[in-house]
Amino acid sequence: MDLLRFITAGSVDDGKSTLIGRLLYDTKNILADQMEAIERASKSRNVGEIDLALLTDGLRSEREQGITIDVAYKYFQTPSRKFISIDAPGHIQYTRNMVTGASNADLAIILVDARHGVVEQTRRHSLIASMLGIPHVIVAINKMDLIGNSEDGFLQIAQAYKELAEKLNIKDLTIIPVSALNGDNIVDRSENMPWYTGETLLTMLETVNVLKDQNQDDARFAVQYVIRPQTEELHDYRGYAGRIQSGTFKKGDAVKVLPSEQESKIAKIEFGGNEIDSASVLESVTILLEDDIDISRGDSIVSLNNSPVISQDLEAIVCWMDDKKTLKAGNKYVLQHGTSRSRCSVRDIEYQIDINSYEKMDEVESLKLNDVARIVLRTAQPIAYDPYQKNRANGAAILIDETSNVTVGACMIE
Repeated sequence: MDLLRFITAGSVDDGKSTLIGRLLYDTKNILADQMEAIERASKSRNVGEIDLALLTDGLRSEREQGITIDVAYKYFQTPSRKFISIDAPGHIQYTRNMVTGASNADLAIILVDARHGVVEQTRRHSLIASMLGIPHVIVAINKMDLIGNSEDGFLQIAQAYKELAEKLNIKDLTIIPVSALNGDNIVDRSENMPWYTGETLLTMLETVNVLKDQNQDDARFAVQYVIRPQTEELHDYRGYAGRIQSGTFKKGDAVKVLPSEQESKIAKIEFGGNEIDSASVLESVTILLEDDIDISRGDSIVSLNNSPVISQDLEAIVCWMDDKKTLKAGNKYVLQHGTSRSRCSVRDIEYQIDINSYEKMDEVESLKLNDVARIVLRTAQPIAYDPYQKNRANGAAILIDETSNVTVGACMIE
């Protein structure tokens, strides 16, 4: 049974937490003790019915304010598929949390309040979903019951979003009218909207094909740990543990180690202490090479005939995530790319992207919280990367403030 990671995003009070709660409730993925706790919490808040949003809003401050602050992860499954849902906050000040949650998502559900239509946060979250290369987008136009389940109202919002999606080059787009509170078109088809003939939200989640989205061509392995037991039994053992970012590795494959560019062949691949013939994307394994090569954490093992770019000069789209400091040309940070870290400096801010029009703004001197821009970086050591749009796993990086060790920017290397 395969796994789908999806994120829900949208403006504040669009009903993201309620939608996830409805999915869990209608698919019977709520334990009895959880249900009792939610019922008690709903009564204490004088809510007339069960507040399904409480299933994901777990922080005390979230429940007191009725908003989502941190990213909430929920695991559930149906007979067709396993799911990890990522509930992102809607407030603009927590947009950075949405970036963190969306970085590994296969699909994005962007909620739009039927009363308000496409708003600034809709545009911002859609831009981030597009930048992060999320291959599938579902727009759930929620609270349809509050506009009388109007088909005309739905079509107007759908058309406005399609125009937005064209600018962002979103290819796989589905738009569904829903009411998370009442369960319309979430798990079961709504009798209140007979004019809608498409699939329900759950059916879309169960049937979307995500296997074809994984990069099976570029063999990339980021070394996390070097295993050297140095026991009598394993005196000469030298294994490299890590996760396969993309592609497939097989025993006997000719490989190259980066950034040193030394060549060798794969002698063994081990998983769980057992030797296997091959391993593919997302699997965590230990690779042993035929030659003794100086390899450490942060290095990469790649296919000999299919190498990534190696450079100290990088161009990247960045989403700035620091609310106290701004990004300026000349600033110095630590760039975390996979398992490697390198000091870097910002050489230039080429342009900023306007959230509303998606147009490029030149001559920008600094970036503040939630700004999106293209920047040029110079790293202290060479970085082995693929363009993000080609290989999400090997094209993503983060900027870290060296003094506080806090992540301040999310980068998509171009």
